[in-house]
Amino acid sequence: MGRPDLNRRQLLGGLGGLFVAGSFGFAALGTGADALAAGTHPRVRYWNLFSGGDGSNMIAMLDAFRKANPDIAVKDSTLQWGNPFYTKLAMAAAGNRAPDLGVMHLGRVTGFSPGRLLDPWNVGLLAKYGVRQEDFSPALWKRAVVDGKLYALPLDIHVQLCFYRKDVLKKAGLLGTDGRIVPVTSADEWFDVLKEAKRATKKGLQTIGLWANDQNFQWWFFVAFYTQLGGTWFNAGNTEVTFDTDKAVQVLTFLRRHLTDGYADPGFAGPAGAEQFLNGSPFVWEGNWSVPVYSGAKLDYGATPLPPVFGKQATHAESHAFVLPHQSDRGGPTNEAAHRLAAYVVTHARQWAAGGHIPAYTPTLSTAAYRKLDPQSEYVSAMNHQATEPKVWFAGSTGILAQRVGPIVAASTMGSTRPENAARRMKGALTQLLAMKNPMDGMTAAEGGAAA
Repeated sequence: MGRPDLNRRQLLGGLGGLFVAGSFGFAALGTGADALAAGTHPRVRYWNLFSGGDGSNMIAMLDAFRKANPDIAVKDSTLQWGNPFYTKLAMAAAGNRAPDLGVMHLGRVTGFSPGRLLDPWNVGLLAKYGVRQEDFSPALWKRAVVDGKLYALPLDIHVQLCFYRKDVLKKAGLLGTDGRIVPVTSADEWFDVLKEAKRATKKGLQTIGLWANDQNFQWWFFVAFYTQLGGTWFNAGNTEVTFDTDKAVQVLTFLRRHLTDGYADPGFAGPAGAEQFLNGSPFVWEGNWSVPVYSGAKLDYGATPLPPVFGKQATHAESHAFVLPHQSDRGGPTNEAAHRLAAYVVTHARQWAAGGHIPAYTPTLSTAAYRKLDPQSEYVSAMNHQATEPKVWFAGSTGILAQRVGPIVAASTMGSTRPENAARRMKGALTQLLAMKNPMDGMTAAEGGAAA
């Protein structure tokens, strides 16, 4: 994660400039990369986008695999997070220079031209190494399937959370007998909680940090609460926009109220919200990747999924997933070794959970070791109520959907546009995106395959 005053995206974007080597600007990271086996042993070339704490955890898992599987050499390379990673991966796959194994955000898989730039997984090989469909959330597995074939192997679920300071909430009378925040089931209850928490907060600190001017976070929060209302995006054939502007106005008004009622200070938007939380602010909303930062600071804190203020549990979720970038000659021992490596990491994700992510492999969640993790075990229920972006080519982390619609949500939250106007602009943007063609394959969302 790095410094707590840095957005994870800002940190990784800055680090990305350090990794420059090779024809596309790739650099090998991790122990063992320079000690590749010669001769007949298969070598797996693996590209990922993990840095900071995630990078350290991944390296530890790869080293464990190397020790357990000395007959397989792994060359791991870390690339710059975000769109630069996807651009390089697409270029490599199109030019028949793809690695044997890669990582993607699950929401980006549909837009990555499965069958052209990605190869499907051999589910028989995965089963041979301990990975079966029944060991994953049905909803998560379905997202990884395109046109009846598995194109992604989920590693985790990473979610937006409500982090809270137990010391402040105890003072405000907002902790239950179990030492956790009192349940919240409506918007009115949530603002009552903020009102009481504010009374117990030190002067100079805001009540809640919610990245008010950040288009990514505001989009993620919108997706969560719009899903709580049962909102939809498109019809089943992706030929018609079904976005409900009335529901959108409810969500936008709810987000805006945090500022108008004085609970979130726009002057402390962004990374300053994390600093405020470290200094005693009672709440901050952000991703589970902040767990190592707050745990490392020895805070007495908890973390739950975003509050179900509209009655239904739903918190924004995305996933890291293993993929097989297209190779014209994929197969043989190297391909099997790639399956073996991915299966090993997925089924040994206890180390990965230390970074705050929820392991996708559900048997891990029932282990005693995982149940001891705090606050991970407090928010593991988010696995069962994931609010995800629609399954279309322009969705997914850092995708065009977030780039087009996220700024509109942020503008509404910050007060530069009215919720009603913002909702109409959002629907207009969705209509335009539905008619756009995917640059990867020249097809619109309706023309491209996405059915599970």
